[in-house]
Amino acid sequence: MNADEKRLALGAAIRQRRESQGLSQARLALMVGSSKSHIWRIESGRVSVGVDDLGRIADALDTSVASLFTF
Repeated sequence: MNADEKRLALGAAIRQRRESQGLSQARLALMVGSSKSHIWRIESGRVSVGVDDLGRIADALDTSVASLFTF
């Protein structure tokens, strides 16, 4: 699996978890101190996500960072 595929898989896992909790991208962005567009770019695999952002996202989604890695 190359880096692009890994970003897509991580983004899909974040999106699935967010949607299962009924959260909008805007709400998640507020919870993690980010912007809706940045959450969209992460979920669509367009950008790499740093460990700090990933930690905040996992905390907001009440999950572990490890559970977001499906690859």
